[in-house]
Amino acid sequence: MNKIILLGRLTKDPDVRYTSGAEPCAVSRFTLAVNRTYKKEGEPDADFINCVSFAKQGEFVEKYLKKGMQIGITGRLKITSTEDNAGQRRWYTDVITEDIEFTESRKAYEARTTNGAAEKPSSEADGLGLETVRENDDDLPF
Repeated sequence: MNKIILLGRLTKDPDVRYTSGAEPCAVSRFTLAVNRTYKKEGEPDADFINCVSFAKQGEFVEKYLKKGMQIGITGRLKITSTEDNAGQRRWYTDVITEDIEFTESRKAYEARTTNGAAEKPSSEADGLGLETVRENDDDLPF
């Protein structure tokens, strides 16, 4: 079974291109910064994973995903190799997305990116990209 599940933030706006032909197909490429759970001193605290979305999902990525957004994806790992002009074999690893989900609200994203500076989460729940569902306790029926 080839199944990948990732939760991370986009490092930049997705790069979207369309194939040529009778029916153009969107091909969206983006990189997710995924925090490591265990960090050794002197090592980076995140992995940067290249992801690719095709067709309708590629169009979704183009329309809705922006730099800094936290998303969850499921997909499959694809490893390809090519030979460069010097005859050296080059290996590329991508995650081909199957499902993309928002893990923070648009309101939380916009609040975090206001004035071009990201704010630190105020609680452990906020660090997970979760947002308080109720803003006014007066609306509760009990």
